[in-house]
Amino acid sequence: MKRIVVDSSASLYKLDGIDFASVPLKIVTDEREYLDDGTLDAVEMATTLRTYKGKTSTSCPNIGDWLEAYEGADEIYAITITGTLSGSCNAAQLAAEEYQAEHPEARVFVLDSLSAGPELVLLAEHIRALIKEGRDFDDVCEEMLRYRHHTHLLFSLESLANLARNGRIKPTVAAVARMLNIRVIGKASDVGELDVLCKTRGEHGALERIVLELKGHGYTNGKVIIAHCGNPAAAERLMHMVRAVFEGAQVRVTECGGLCSYYAELGGLMVGFEDADA
Repeated sequence: MKRIVVDSSASLYKLDGIDFASVPLKIVTDEREYLDDGTLDAVEMATTLRTYKGKTSTSCPNIGDWLEAYEGADEIYAITITGTLSGSCNAAQLAAEEYQAEHPEARVFVLDSLSAGPELVLLAEHIRALIKEGRDFDDVCEEMLRYRHHTHLLFSLESLANLARNGRIKPTVAAVARMLNIRVIGKASDVGELDVLCKTRGEHGALERIVLELKGHGYTNGKVIIAHCGNPAAAERLMHMVRAVFEGAQVRVTECGGLCSYYAELGGLMVGFEDADA
């Protein structure tokens, strides 16, 4: 049996036409634990955390969680959140080694997405297409390593509070951004880190900048997935802007799951896309 497995940083909890599993991450506060399993109300969580004053953090899946997701399959393609920001990839790899030791006939490919959110969806969907084409295991692995170089992630954040809480940025930067109504435009770097590209005032400027960044990063008319946290109007507006600028653009809108909503926060957008060489 061929199976695609992702962790929940993909905000993808089912994938039609293929055997599929999602391994949940957790968002942890002093008062409760949120399990990102597809049933979580991510917007409600993000709303609650917006005014929460206590400590918050995230917890990645352990080896046992990944082993459970692999069980019963003999050809497994696992995709994880960037290994530079989480231990999920390491746990998935260790689980793969253990699973193959216990099931010598099985083959497991673990792909560090170097990203999060909708870029993982692009990767999962590409694997599904390759499997449907009848590609063998080694061919799929080789193609995914190539394809990963041609998928990208941009993001627009209205709030930096949770990034500050987790030491990703300085708290003073988050406070100033909030007071000045500054939105941060960033990307997932080639090594899987979060890089700030620029800061803009207001939502319209942020959307315009994303369109410019798409062009600057080699987008022409491939797939674009816009994931939002409680901001469908901005996501729809961005979709129409992309279609107006890029003829033949294949754009769709989705919602952020729990982990992505924790980092993107209310109003945030995450944009996964293919460049012209994909």
